[in-house]
Amino acid sequence: MIVKLKKLKRIIENDDTKAGKIFNWFIQFLIILSLISFTIESLPNLSKKTRDILYSIEVFTIITFTIEYILRLIVADKKLRFIFSFYGLIDLFAFLPFYITTGIDLRSIRIFRLFRLFRLLKILRYNKAIQRFKLAFRSIKEELILFFITTMFLVYVSSIGIYYCEYESQPDQFSSILHSFWWAIVTLTTVGYGDVYPITVCGKILASFVMLIGIGIVAIPSGLIASALTKVIRDEDDENKSQAKK
Repeated sequence: MIVKLKKLKRIIENDDTKAGKIFNWFIQFLIILSLISFTIESLPNLSKKTRDILYSIEVFTIITFTIEYILRLIVADKKLRFIFSFYGLIDLFAFLPFYITTGIDLRSIRIFRLFRLFRLLKILRYNKAIQRFKLAFRSIKEELILFFITTMFLVYVSSIGIYYCEYESQPDQFSSILHSFWWAIVTLTTVGYGDVYPITVCGKILASFVMLIGIGIVAIPSGLIASALTKVIRDEDDENKSQAKK
């Protein structure tokens, strides 16, 4: 019994065996299939036959996700930790809303159907590329936090600056520093929707500086992530080569 559990645990939690790879790819396929059916389901004027097919796909994926969750719970070393872990909660929310909403036509309950999007997060468990990004983000976590704090500071300073430059000319658009936050964010991120823009000389000069700074705002995190990801891939290659030599 213990040997069987260990074998099952290896299949479910690792992909270093053929059975494990098949299991992982099968679950990934079902996640994508369920999201496609979820999208198609929103189309108007679908025939009854199409809706029946979509419902059948939904039922099949729900049954599979439920079995997967139970199996993961069985093989988990610490079951409570798994239940309340990030992936444990994602796995639970991937199928629980179906049971909550089945047979219930209350609109307030139907909002739980949005939790079907948690199935998209389920794929995080299986994708090695995403795991590499996870390691990369973890290695530059402090730098990203500092960058986020600096960005928020620049947004705040820009909001104050544009408020004092534009308030007298456009009191409706820049009625307060808080109202100026929208302009500061879309300008600093170089999105520039154009719904709120400066018309004074002072405001235009400030906007020019903010837009130039915004270029760096986009470039800095991109460089950090690219560098960290390159290091993760290099370390992974070195580890694979060392294991191959053994």
